[in-house]
Amino acid sequence: MKTPEAPLLAPDCFPSDRAPAPAPLSPQASPMDKNTDPELMPPTPDGDDPPRVSPDPMAVSAVSQELEEGDPASLSIPLETGFGIPSGLSPRVEEQELSENVSLPAEETNRPELGPGEDVEGVSEEPAPEDEGYTVWSYSFSQVPRFLSGSWSEFSTQPENFLKGCKWAPDGSCILTNSADNILRIYNLPPELYNEGEQLEYAEMAPVLRMVEGDTIYDYCWYSLMSSAQPDTSYVRVSLSVASSSRENPIHIWDAFTGELRASFRSYNHLDELTAAHSLCFSPDGSQLFCGFNRTVRIFSTSRPGRDCEVRATFAKKQGQSGIISCIAFSPTQPLYACGSYGCSLGLYTWDDGSPLALLGGHRGGITHLCFHPDGNRFFSGARKDAELLCWDLRQPGRPLWSLSREVTTNQRIYFDLDPSGQFLVSGSTSGAVSVWDTGAAGHEGRPEPVLSFLPQKDCTNGVSLHPSLPLLATGSGQRVFPEPTESGDEGEEEVDLPLLSMRHVHLECQLQLWWCGGGPDTSVPDAHQDEKGQGGTEGGGREFI
Repeated sequence: MKTPEAPLLAPDCFPSDRAPAPAPLSPQASPMDKNTDPELMPPTPDGDDPPRVSPDPMAVSAVSQELEEGDPASLSIPLETGFGIPSGLSPRVEEQELSENVSLPAEETNRPELGPGEDVEGVSEEPAPEDEGYTVWSYSFSQVPRFLSGSWSEFSTQPENFLKGCKWAPDGSCILTNSADNILRIYNLPPELYNEGEQLEYAEMAPVLRMVEGDTIYDYCWYSLMSSAQPDTSYVRVSLSVASSSRENPIHIWDAFTGELRASFRSYNHLDELTAAHSLCFSPDGSQLFCGFNRTVRIFSTSRPGRDCEVRATFAKKQGQSGIISCIAFSPTQPLYACGSYGCSLGLYTWDDGSPLALLGGHRGGITHLCFHPDGNRFFSGARKDAELLCWDLRQPGRPLWSLSREVTTNQRIYFDLDPSGQFLVSGSTSGAVSVWDTGAAGHEGRPEPVLSFLPQKDCTNGVSLHPSLPLLATGSGQRVFPEPTESGDEGEEEVDLPLLSMRHVHLECQLQLWWCGGGPDTSVPDAHQDEKGQGGTEGGGREFI
């Protein structure tokens, strides 16, 4: 195989003498394209697939004992020792990030695999200097993000085909969307990002894969170890459920390369009736699929599709976490997970046996989304019809650490996300405004102050997702709308035949949008932008600045 040579460039960021290093993934070599030439696929590491690191049973049991004793502050398990590390979009970026935590032998680094009879061309046998050949990007919200591209025609073929969130793949190679037409769509990165030279006009994005479900999709998520360099691990997991008799639908496993159905997991209730999951989350090592049900979490082994599962009740003998488990999230450093329910409660449980650790309350609406900070000590929660976005500290779980304000006036799931460093928290809102906070800068009463707020469109922004290795923000918009009563005219005016209910004042903008949120690579002072908070104009963004 030959490594692609197309460089990945920031839009309008570099002169010709500051072009970044070549990216290892080109748009022509996208794993999502059915007609992709095998010779253009990204190179695989030498030898067999790298061994996956599974949780140490002794370490898990030891930490579980500490959890039961009620001292969350003493918990600290390195990510490298407990969980497998997925491949990123750029192996070079990944190698640098790993080098900060773990010293890898030279023979374990990823190198292009040469086929029989191929000559080594353009590959220097001398090792590159440690500080050269790497491009590390960082997010910067000192000004309004610059709009790059998006997809809107795809969602305009049907009325009220609003999006229901968007999620970047763990390796950053593509993005997954869900919409009201019950179709999961996968988009590749815009090919203009790989072009060198002057700024190009970005074309509208088109999905490379469509996976059709039969009815309303409750939740969807990527396989935690998804890697475009290893097609066997690239699955999209989706749970759907429908009303009445159509409710008997299993959890589907989709192939993110071909869009084909690969397997399914089935859950049955006490009457041996098929039930649908309301939330999904893979364990960090990819060995288990956690599914949320009414007062129950069911755990399937990813190596055995079917109906066999472990059942963990969250509510028993009138105690525990009641309601439908609507979202699940794993701590990146500790063997525990958090569950949110539509009963307005949060629960912390041990990973190995599901023992309850804490039951938290503070939201006025049903929990719709959870997200852990990379340090593993803090996590964030948001709810429907609840304007507060709460931050919790596992070392002091009795009450929220602080709360942030956002507009959520409907039952729709409004997503929020953290950048890989955990510095910036980004959230959508019912009004459409996207708000950004710096979690490391304490303001009034210890809560972070807003760094930036901008309006991508005039419709609800329900989905936000930050790219794992590039400063790219993806947003999804749209919401369910209802006709409004028409205004009656004065008595002296001529009567006009108008319907009692009308949607003429409803403004729908159902679209996926990509935004560039960085000025350049290798930022020497990560916090330098803090001196310019909130002072970016509409320059380059073309959108309204709040």
